[in-house]
Amino acid sequence: MEITNIFLFIGGLGGTEVILILVVILLLFGAKRIPELAKGLGRGIREFKDATKEVKSEIESSVKDDERK
Repeated sequence: MEITNIFLFIGGLGGTEVILILVVILLLFGAKRIPELAKGLGRGIREFKDATKEVKSEIESSVKDDERK
């Protein structure tokens, strides 16, 4: 339910607001630093997805083991 609320908030942003946010980020971090931040964010998201897949597969394998018994 909370995810839906977050997406509703993002949907309310117009073009001007998005540009303003990007300019503020550029001013705060600088042009050289932004690719490094994006790369780190991508790595974090990838690790999170891998961890969730691992947990899901462990749960599914334990359910299959219980069904066999």
